[in-house]
Amino acid sequence: MKLRFVKQAFVLVSVVACVSSAEQRGAAAAAGGKASAAEPAWVTQSNRLAKPLLDVIVQYTPESASGMGVEGHDGDIMDMRPQYTERYAKSLEDVARSLEAQRAAVSDARIKADLEILIATAHDNRESMLLNRRLLLPYADMARALFGSFHTLLDPRIDEKRRAFALARLRKYTGTEKGFEPIVSLARSDYELQAKDASLVAPWGVEVKQSLENRKRYTDGIRDLFVQSGLDGWQADLDKLVRQLEEYNQWIAAAVLPKARPQNRLPPEIYADNLKNYGVRAQPEELMEAAFVGFMQTRDEMQSVARTLAEKRGLPSARYTDVIRELKKARIPNDQLLPIYKGRLREVEELLRRERLITLPKREAVIRLATEAESAAIPAPHLSPPRLIGNTGEPSEFVLPTHNPNAQPGAEMDDFNYDGVTWGLVVHEARPGHELQFASMVENGVSIARGVFALNSANIEGWGLYSEAVMKAYLPLEGQLGILQFRLMRAARAFLDPMLNLGLIEPDAAKRLLIEDVALSEPMAKQEIDRYTFQNPGQATSYFYGYQRLAALRTKVEIALGGHFSTLAYHDFIMTQGLLPLELLEKAVLTEFVPAQRAKAPAGG
Repeated sequence: MKLRFVKQAFVLVSVVACVSSAEQRGAAAAAGGKASAAEPAWVTQSNRLAKPLLDVIVQYTPESASGMGVEGHDGDIMDMRPQYTERYAKSLEDVARSLEAQRAAVSDARIKADLEILIATAHDNRESMLLNRRLLLPYADMARALFGSFHTLLDPRIDEKRRAFALARLRKYTGTEKGFEPIVSLARSDYELQAKDASLVAPWGVEVKQSLENRKRYTDGIRDLFVQSGLDGWQADLDKLVRQLEEYNQWIAAAVLPKARPQNRLPPEIYADNLKNYGVRAQPEELMEAAFVGFMQTRDEMQSVARTLAEKRGLPSARYTDVIRELKKARIPNDQLLPIYKGRLREVEELLRRERLITLPKREAVIRLATEAESAAIPAPHLSPPRLIGNTGEPSEFVLPTHNPNAQPGAEMDDFNYDGVTWGLVVHEARPGHELQFASMVENGVSIARGVFALNSANIEGWGLYSEAVMKAYLPLEGQLGILQFRLMRAARAFLDPMLNLGLIEPDAAKRLLIEDVALSEPMAKQEIDRYTFQNPGQATSYFYGYQRLAALRTKVEIALGGHFSTLAYHDFIMTQGLLPLELLEKAVLTEFVPAQRAKAPAGG
């Protein structure tokens, strides 16, 4: 899941980016495949413009297209033959030029915005692919990647007829199918060819060791997926794939690990490109300065709430970290987590209705616990969206891990299994956070450009953190402290992630800060450091950055509308925009929503 190209249509380009999460799995509009009677004409026209870009995805990364809901390619696998990066980049360049030639013919402002999204996506991803090819060795955690591929296709939400194509995909991955080579052999050949260039940067040793340790978790996870699928005829091919992955790991241990780099720091150009692709339009130094201030302000607010809680509960210490650790002592057993989280969701939904904060979707939100392989891949709460092209009612899933298999032996993850934290997690991952964003797209329909190609972490995670801020005032003190703790963590992310990648702090020191000053468990702090250093360098800054942008926009709108500002109308308008980049969202709010609200205001008001 080393996400090099964050625009989700391209996550399979580097093979290792198959695993799904709220900020790491593609989404598309419910109307993205075929026009329906209810589809607005501008959406139909926009989707026609998006089709050539979708066709490129189908050609080079059909697993990604399949995950979006594009049918007819479930049994196909990505193209990893020699020169695949260069060929892919050339196809993106051709699409960009074609789209640019159509600019003059577009007059509708909404289609113009979508066209700019499509053009920027093609350009940005082409540049990212070539930049990574030029600077980094193409190391691939193949076991994790293939688990992600089958995890998407064998998802119970996928139609049974489509899941059957996992057998063809398996045969092609192993090279059993005529005309195909084992995909691990292609990945190894690509690495060995590029390794002849001594200037290319090797993977970090910690990343390589972790992938070696998790290989069996992922292959066991693939086997579990096939067993649960009810399909027949996969056993021999899966046994073959497991043997191939074992041999691949032996090669990694012998050839890759000894030459792995001893420190985590990436080339500066790669880190800057990552920030851009995650939607963060700020320099690392600017992020750090703002985050330092946000960290201090949030810590002070936490201390105020903690002091009140300590008095209320008669606790021996009022220090915020001590109060959090006291709350964590009342742990929820794993077998009671789902009932409690589902009950908390119902309470949050009632608050949203009562306070008229946002319109809720018709469908129910889904919460489930993570499997062992999912926990190894993403050891933090996340949203698993469904396919949204052609979606016929499949829901998103809020996935909750109970441990981090990559943590120190015996260390317990106690960050998500106590009462106070359940409020913020439900708000962020479910409603009114990520799940509501995707459910709204399914029910209301948006263009492919806004559902697939506009997606980046700043607009997704910014909304999640903004949702927490909106809800905090309505929650009990324990819930408020839980929300503030995770806001503190997001501020810490926005300075620790750049500091680690600029060489200003070492991983152990950053981990110690997260444990001592943010009150995270060792397993949670471990997954945070992994995220900053090799899983998704730069992505963690998007929460704080996106929240700042959305909070500033909300203030601008309140000033512009004065007493005529409606929280319900404002939030509902944002949901109709799909996953617009923050700068385009701001433009839509100020040029469409604000004038429309003014027009509705009583004369002389």
